[in-house]
Amino acid sequence: MEGVGSFGAGRAGGEFDPLAFIKRPQTILRILSWIFSMVVFGSIVNEGYVNSGSERLHCIFNKNYDACNYGITVGVVAFLACILFTVLDIQFPQISSVKDRKKAILVELGFSGFWTFMWFVGFCFLANQWQKTSPNELPLNQGADAARAAIAFSFFSIITWAGLTVAAAQKLLLGTDMALFTTDHLDGKPNIQPYPPSTGEETSDTYQSPPFTQTLQTSPKAYPEPTY
Repeated sequence: MEGVGSFGAGRAGGEFDPLAFIKRPQTILRILSWIFSMVVFGSIVNEGYVNSGSERLHCIFNKNYDACNYGITVGVVAFLACILFTVLDIQFPQISSVKDRKKAILVELGFSGFWTFMWFVGFCFLANQWQKTSPNELPLNQGADAARAAIAFSFFSIITWAGLTVAAAQKLLLGTDMALFTTDHLDGKPNIQPYPPSTGEETSDTYQSPPFTQTLQTSPKAYPEPTY
């Protein structure tokens, strides 16, 4: 995590470094989450439905269509969310407003935490329905590998999305270096400059009273002696 600037990013307008961006732990977790989501919904879409003795396709997870639909939905939404949040990560250092950065972090934190829970529910749901699936319902073990892959990568997705939640929380806790932002970025109000100092010289006449002196005569005035 970058410990400078505002919420893990420097001041707006900095140069984007693709190599440094890819090496970030958050970016790596995002890419892994993106790949795992594709595996989950791809496995269910391609091999998650079988026709066991009938023309109608059945979900391989105990013929429970809700299980297949849940796995596909969670996977597709996670796939799209990874793309959107990756774009947000790229544009995040260009956001000049502290409030907008905080909102973006809160959205990412809330969604990542919620989708970690959704993946946990999906893993438990798929694993439970697969456990109840009878081998007789899958001739020649049809679709078994796809089901196991969906369950396994649902579990891996819990880990990666939990990591993304922690990364977002760390960015939020980093806070903001207020020295990098002016007041118009903080409250949306223009920065009011004080009135410039007057260039004219002000003159003031100071009155100084003369020191008060008092002559004290210590002896009486001498009179001239009479002459006879």
